[in-house]
Amino acid sequence: MPDWLTNMEPHWAWLSLGVLLAAAEIVAPGFFLIWLGVAAIATGAIAWIVPLSIPVQLGVFAVLSFIALYGARRWLKANPITTTDPHLNQRGGRLIGEVLTVTQAIEDGRGRAKVGDGEWPVRGPDTAEGSKVRVVSADGGVLVVEAV
Repeated sequence: MPDWLTNMEPHWAWLSLGVLLAAAEIVAPGFFLIWLGVAAIATGAIAWIVPLSIPVQLGVFAVLSFIALYGARRWLKANPITTTDPHLNQRGGRLIGEVLTVTQAIEDGRGRAKVGDGEWPVRGPDTAEGSKVRVVSADGGVLVVEAV
């Protein structure tokens, strides 16, 4: 082991771990690692002020991690994160209300329609090719349409 690693004070290791976990939240977002990072930084601060053995520091970290995660979970349950765009990342949902041109006649309830520069499968009443239809809902990758 390198000398700098064996001579490192434990509180610096905790503070470094906390910063690394907080940075990892940016790379792998999930709103989880940040709370472990907060617990590690708090453990490092406590270990800096009060000399604690390594097993006690691990116990403090475990308790603070539990408190941070439990507290964050309760707070998020009481204050959910809302979005201004409920169809974000739901392309089919974003197309509801759009008027499309049928590119392959809808027969027996199935056909295709032009969406942007591509085509999507559609489901709806029988409609001739070239007719206009309105998207009323999305069922997976299939758009449900009605005649305009």
